[in-house]
Order: sequence, then C-alpha cells, then structure tokens
Amino acid sequence: MKVFCIGRNYVEHAQELQNEVPDAPVVFMKPPTALLKDNRDFYYPNFTNDLHYEGELVLRIAKGGRAIAEKFAASYYDSITCGIDFTARDLQQKQKEKGLPWEIAKGFDHSAVIGTWIPVTEEDKKNPFTFQFLQNDKIVQEGDTSLLLFSFEKIISYISQFFTLQKGDIIFTGTPKGVGKVSIGDTYKAIYKGEERMRCTIK
Repeated sequence: MKVFCIGRNYVEHAQELQNEVPDAPVVFMKPPTALLKDNRDFYYPNFTNDLHYEGELVLRIAKGGRAIAEKFAASYYDSITCGIDFTARDLQQKQKEKGLPWEIAKGFDHSAVIGTWIPVTEEDKKNPFTFQFLQNDKIVQEGDTSLLLFSFEKIISYISQFFTLQKGDIIFTGTPKGVGKVSIGDTYKAIYKGEERMRCTIK
C-alpha cells in the first residue's frame, strides 16, 4: 500500500505559502508508518517547533492500473475520507533552502491522519466534493474540489504514468488555504456531507 500526496493543488494555498502555482501535479509520498487511523491521538514530535496542519480529502484506489487515461480515471477510486497532512514547516524550509528532499518534514510517523472511509457513488463523482476542517471547533479550512488545480481524475492519471496504482493505495488530494500551527491540546475535526469523519487530538 502506497500513500501519495499532492502539493499546491489549490491556488490560494500555494499563494499563502508564497510558492509558485504548478503547471503539473506536485507529487510526494509518505511511508505506511505515517498513517494514523481510528481517531487516535497524535503526539507532538520533539524534532520540530513549527508543526502545521493541512486538512485534505483523501481517496482510496479501487483497482490496479498504470498509464491510466484521464477519461477512465474516475473508475479507479471508490471511497473518500478526510485527513491531515502534518508538516514540520521548519524542517521543510531548511530542506528547501538546501535544495534537498523534504520527506523528514512530511513522512514522519503518524503524519498522515485518515478518517472513516465513505463509499463514493457515480452520482457523487458528477458534483464537487466539499469539506470543512476545524481546529478546536472553529472552521479554519473549507475545501471545494471545483477549485482544484488538478481534478481527482487528472491526479490519478498523472500518478499512474510513473507508479503502478494498486488496490488500497491512498491519495491525499491537496489542502485549501488556511493551514496553520499546531499546539499541544488542539483537537482537529473534519466534516464531510454534514457529518464528522475524522477527529485527532494533539498530546
């Protein structure tokens, strides 16, 4: 099982971090040990002083494929949930300044929170997906996939040009504007279709 992540997939998020708006999906990966499930607590790591949350919609791949045409890509996912891409922003910035990979800032243990999987119908796929992400019961991010730079189908097609997709692979599809700092004691929730789908408390 592979965990793919898409960076800078909302224009306003790229702008808030003063990053260039990409002309192709920005793909990075997290190891399976990064996953945190079942509403478990997250323990603030001791190697960062600037941990950030990034709320996202997450897809689960339904069947294997490679070099998938975009027009067929919608049939390759069957479930969706909400998640958090935790980012050690201070480590990421240092790695960027040196021109080095930033896996240590993105792929550390339990940095990929995922909520409860929800089946996606063919009717669902015809309309934008929306979600809300809350920090201590205050809405801090609102996602709407009609605003994505690269659609779910484009993402799946693009990734499959380089990596064979397998059933059960996971794709974090990008975070909207509103990312921010994490503090011990925070509780994060994600709302999709009017219901809480993910919860995580920082210890």
